[in-house]
Amino acid sequence: MDVTLHLAQEPAADELLGRSPLAALVGMLLDQQVPMEWAFAGPRTIATRLNVDDLDAYEIAAQDPEAFAALLSEKPAVHRYPDSMAKRVQQLCQYLVDHYEGDAAAVWEGVDTGKEVLRRLNELPGFGKQKAQIFLALLGKQLGVRPSGWREAAGAYGEPKAFRSVADITGPESLTKVRAHKQEMKAAAKAEKAAKSAK
Repeated sequence: MDVTLHLAQEPAADELLGRSPLAALVGMLLDQQVPMEWAFAGPRTIATRLNVDDLDAYEIAAQDPEAFAALLSEKPAVHRYPDSMAKRVQQLCQYLVDHYEGDAAAVWEGVDTGKEVLRRLNELPGFGKQKAQIFLALLGKQLGVRPSGWREAAGAYGEPKAFRSVADITGPESLTKVRAHKQEMKAAAKAEKAAKSAK
């Protein structure tokens, strides 16, 4: 895995995401309740503050929880909720240590079917079905991980040129399309809620 991603829209952060399976997983984990670029810049910020070139699941899992939370809380904070996200990042890393010998790529490498990769992603702490499907789509569309049936397992996120999620962002133009799609979805959900409450 060594490609250039454009999720943080910041070269050093995107370079790390493209070469580090753990950084990509951590970025996906952080991608909630904050702008996407902020979330995906997080792994690079964590690495810089730990004074390392790459994230290491063993090292992060072994950090003192309070010290690690303080590290994520330093300004600029890694996330809007740095304490709770620090805990989640450590839980993710501990899970990888316990189940995959600390190797994030082992979650998907050598796995025959998209369905199985989705199951494994779904079991990761902090990954629900939607997050797992989006990450599977990212693996297939941009990181060259394409087990049999990966598009089907990724659902709508696996569709070519869907522009529904981070899996489809390759630069500023596609970022704009994904943002527009998300705004449409929010507006539709809001309208549906209003219609239900009007009944």
